Amino acid sequence: MSRKKRDKIKSRDITGLKFFDKLAPLLQRLEEVGCERDRAGNRELHFDQYCMLILLYLFNPIVTSLRGIQQASELDKVQRKLGCLRASLGSPRLKDIDQTLTLVDGTLVAALPKLMQASWLKQTTGSGLVKWRLHTHFEVDRYVPTRIDVTPDGGGEHDERAVLERTIESDRLYVMDRGYAKFALFNRIVAAKSSYVCRLRDNSTYGVTEERPLTDADRAAGVLSDQVVRLGETRKAEARPDHPIRLVCVKCSPHTTRGKYAGGSSGVDSDGILRIATNLLDVPAEIIGLIFSWRWAIEIFFRFFKHVLGCRHLLSHDENGIEIQTYCAIIACLLISLWTGRKPTLRTYEMICFYFCGLASEEELLRHIAKLQLQDESASKN
Repeated sequence: MSRKKRDKIKSRDITGLKFFDKLAPLLQRLEEVGCERDRAGNRELHFDQYCMLILLYLFNPIVTSLRGIQQASELDKVQRKLGCLRASLGSPRLKDIDQTLTLVDGTLVAALPKLMQASWLKQTTGSGLVKWRLHTHFEVDRYVPTRIDVTPDGGGEHDERAVLERTIESDRLYVMDRGYAKFALFNRIVAAKSSYVCRLRDNSTYGVTEERPLTDADRAAGVLSDQVVRLGETRKAEARPDHPIRLVCVKCSPHTTRGKYAGGSSGVDSDGILRIATNLLDVPAEIIGLIFSWRWAIEIFFRFFKHVLGCRHLLSHDENGIEIQTYCAIIACLLISLWTGRKPTLRTYEMICFYFCGLASEEELLRHIAKLQLQDESASKN
């Protein structure tokens, strides 16, 4: 069946543009970015205007594609508010922890390239999609991403551990899964005056130097052991960890990979024990397990990023365009967090979109936000 043709976007469909009056001054410093390549001096769409068009796409459910952005840019109201002319389709594309709890992970997004390129990729790689990895730093306290680095999906300098090594900051607690387990990375994090909590592989080998006693709270949280260990004993001295490493083992549900469509898990096999390495020696073992359990938050964000903000559909096929869309999505998350005082959710995002479309009044939006704040206050008391 042929897909139903979308109705042409009309000026009355684009609402909420008054808020771009506040955004425009913040983005104005980006105006001349990239203009050094404009030797003809005839650029009409500048970087700050392009970013506002992407934000228009993210916050207005009427605009659902690159062609929709181009169509909206033809409207007089949009041009007046955003200060741009018509855009062409070829335009550029836990209270006791005193460090910032930062989740680190990557997710893949795919773009369908031009027809001939897709055909060639299908013949050579078996897939007609170009895949990009978004290396993400996500702050638990604010529930927002603070950094996303876009690279082609591959190893070498684009490997997730290599990207993190280049982006380490001080005074952070990095929470990572076993794909990031690398002694050199651990050493760099500690050298930068930060900390880490990282899951190790089930087949990791180590020697125990200290057995630490468990408290009742540790056992209640499923902690099986708390030890200071030696890792990398078979490696050369320069390739070993240069600081004490603590290993906290926590009970979990064992599973065997059977494929997600066969009723099993699509993840890596697990023997029922989470082996968590950290350089935090004074934090209770139960808190180490709790910190690692927060990793689910970044997976929820990836789902929000792809399915709610619409970033599963890429507006551009090249790295610069994907980066711009990604950074504008971060801005959208921050705006929602600033407006509501809480983490972005699907219901709140929908209510904001309804308000922009004129389907919800300002009073209804404020009532929705106030209800969420009451729920948060009630949960904190309990």
